[in-house]
Amino acid sequence: MEEIAVTRRMEQDGAEPAWFCLRSQPKHEHIAAAHLRLLDYVTVFCPRIRFKRATRQGVVWVTEAMFPGYLFARFELMTMHRKVQYAHGVSAIVRFADRYPTIDEDSLEQLMAHTDATEVTELNYSLSQGDCVRISGGLFAGLDAVVVKVLSAKERVRILLDFLGRKIEAEVGYANVLRYQVHPLAA
Repeated sequence: MEEIAVTRRMEQDGAEPAWFCLRSQPKHEHIAAAHLRLLDYVTVFCPRIRFKRATRQGVVWVTEAMFPGYLFARFELMTMHRKVQYAHGVSAIVRFADRYPTIDEDSLEQLMAHTDATEVTELNYSLSQGDCVRISGGLFAGLDAVVVKVLSAKERVRILLDFLGRKIEAEVGYANVLRYQVHPLAA
């Protein structure tokens, strides 16, 4: 019975190409996008962000999905439903009961304007005086500090940190500090 209602809704709404939200398998957004791009009459948008993350080897650049577990595709629902639904990496086409909501093209165009040709937006971390940082490498790894001065010619920063109950200043390289997006004490 539910299958019939879904089919009727698709017949009413799925005749024209529209943007739909797709749920991917965990951490497979890029795989789903690659397989969907192989299908005729399907346009895919899978926005990603590139940012620095602290690892055991130091700070490295990482690229992840902007919307983890989701991507967008433009297609005719009625004719391409099964091909899109069962594409490798796709978990489901997002729906609410028997309705497949569409996404306004203007909203996606605004999002596309903030990404480059490879659908990536780079988050740039430029440090400035007063920023709260966590030291990710070196002698003070794991400690929190405040940037006192940016020493750009040396690609280093002078930081103030609380070490063994005393406030001390130290110089560390840019690669060894990560700025907090949210102040650690505010969380």
